[in-house]
Amino acid sequence: MAYNYLTQEGYDKIIKELEYLKSEGRAEVSKAIAEAREKGDLSENAEYDAAKDAQGLLELKINNMSMVLVNARILKPEDVDTSQVRVLATVKIKNTKSGKEFSYMLVSEAEANIATKRISVTSPIGSSLLGKKIGDIAEVVTPRTTMSFEILDISMNL
Repeated sequence: MAYNYLTQEGYDKIIKELEYLKSEGRAEVSKAIAEAREKGDLSENAEYDAAKDAQGLLELKINNMSMVLVNARILKPEDVDTSQVRVLATVKIKNTKSGKEFSYMLVSEAEANIATKRISVTSPIGSSLLGKKIGDIAEVVTPRTTMSFEILDISMNL
């Protein structure tokens, strides 16, 4: 079984969003369906079709989020070994070609957000960093090129 390792913050965020989707989200979709239904013949009603599609997408999202929570394991900083790169570790890396340094926290797909420097462990960079130690070189294969990053530091900054 594959686990979804989450921070407490990420877990709480998913719970909150799921509660919203199950209550207000479903109510909004039901209202849109009812309004479209009032407009007449359902066989030629594009608004009704769109509302039903929205309902299907909402239910899919609710199901996917529920599955993330079913397989969730909440990690605390003290639970993570920083001798090598693991999920929830913050990794400082240096591009060996340009010399630029970056720091990223490796998280599950459910918590990934590049704007907050949280990258998924399943992304090309994330997966190439997993298991590396300070001083190791991670090769990241992208569609255009291969990049090399040196691991400068591994820490827990939750």
